[in-house]
Amino acid sequence: MDIDKIRSDFPILSTTVYGNPLVYLDNGATTQKPKCVVEEIDKIYYTTNANVHRGVHYLSQKATDLAEESRVVVQQYINAEHSREVIFTKGTTESINLVAHSFCRQFCKEGDEIIISAMEHHANIVSWQLQETIKGIKIKVIPINEKGELILDEMKKLISTKTRLISVTHVSNVLGTINPIEEIIEIAHNHDIPVLIDAAQSVQHMVIDVQKLDCDFLVFSGHKVYGPNGVGVLYGKEKWLNQMPPYQGGGEMIGHVSFKGTTFNELPFKFEAGTPNYPDVIAFAKALNYIKNIGLDSIKSYEDELLQYCSDELTKIEDIRIFGTSEKKCSVISFLVGNIHHYDMGMLLDKMGIAVRTGHHCAQPLMEELGIEGTVRVSIAFYNTKEEIDRLITGIKRVVTMFG
Repeated sequence: MDIDKIRSDFPILSTTVYGNPLVYLDNGATTQKPKCVVEEIDKIYYTTNANVHRGVHYLSQKATDLAEESRVVVQQYINAEHSREVIFTKGTTESINLVAHSFCRQFCKEGDEIIISAMEHHANIVSWQLQETIKGIKIKVIPINEKGELILDEMKKLISTKTRLISVTHVSNVLGTINPIEEIIEIAHNHDIPVLIDAAQSVQHMVIDVQKLDCDFLVFSGHKVYGPNGVGVLYGKEKWLNQMPPYQGGGEMIGHVSFKGTTFNELPFKFEAGTPNYPDVIAFAKALNYIKNIGLDSIKSYEDELLQYCSDELTKIEDIRIFGTSEKKCSVISFLVGNIHHYDMGMLLDKMGIAVRTGHHCAQPLMEELGIEGTVRVSIAFYNTKEEIDRLITGIKRVVTMFG
């Protein structure tokens, strides 16, 4: 890959922070946006701004066509069988909430069970806890080993005749662990249990084929895939989406409304109540095409190289603890050094122009499992470089020296 050319597509990477060139290593929280995405948003508002699916005039028809073409781009990106299996949401969190609400309403009763894992983001914990209160379901948790890997033998023991769904992350946003979702899906389907995959930390790093995986639901956010904020995707197999009731009511999701009752629209519109965020949906498609043009295989290979280099250099630092040591990792390293608080490390690195994440990363149960309050997290993207990793390492060593 031509890294210099790629970096030129992201003007923010030329920013100076406290007199230092920016090193942006917080890509797990959100990615930066290439010029083509930002320019597309401007273009939509300046040339094609009109509500979609509702007007017969030229601008509305043009905006509708672009929005639905964007749905096809997403379909092709994850290789869904039909574009109607692609639901646009605000992000991963809303996508999980939609499934939790609609799936449990249709398929769960008191005492039924949902299986998640110990390394889940809060979005894939709290959404199901809400259903504990509403529907009386129970949550079971797959444990992890000392490397930060799911213990699948324990998962098998959790499955019962009351298990209704398994919902797990593809890549841990803290540990970087790539979970064996193919095996999880196979085990679940052998018991006729559907599976939801949280791909928020994976879909930007590797090829995902939902038909090959045979997952029942898959969710991710646009802003973590070099696209705009406020856009996300729920992929669901048509057989499930057709049976699930709407998550929200309003315009767009209806067939016919009367005071005697209402019928609902066909897929995907049944789950897209109200005016959609079509400008950002269209720009989101630009981001996915940008990634495809570079090539996900090339991206993964380069990011894996950076990840290994960063891991090797970090392990040379005295008294460092790295959390998540699975051989199968993706673009994330969480660590602590000695007794230096993660906030102190993060704030001092920031003064050197180095942006990392600090805290519990919306994974407090995992932090409790690890016996810590939080970590410093480095998350890598394809526009990062070995020179930036070197600056990170130099910065960490400088902080260590400050604390004596």
